[in-house]
Amino acid sequence: MSEVALEVVDNEFLRQFETTIEGEKAKIEYAQQERKIFLTKLIMSEEHIEKGFADDFIIAVFSIIEDRNIRLVPTSPIIAKFMKKNRRKYKSLLPVGINL
Repeated sequence: MSEVALEVVDNEFLRQFETTIEGEKAKIEYAQQERKIFLTKLIMSEEHIEKGFADDFIIAVFSIIEDRNIRLVPTSPIIAKFMKKNRRKYKSLLPVGINL
């Protein structure tokens, strides 16, 4: 993990969180229903994923979601894999009855 502080913007119109990494835009698309947010797709270059930027971006988005006091459902395979790997730390963000 690269541990880079990322500036993440919630583009509500396009329903995606956005950041810029090494001059390249990365996005996490979402759908929101009531008090849940479904993280549906991570869009980032393979090179940046390999460098660990995906984890940094996911952590930053999880922090935003936690601050909003809503639950998240990771439907993107990459985000679900991260969630499983860090289950203890982020379990409280999952809706009741959802296990990964």
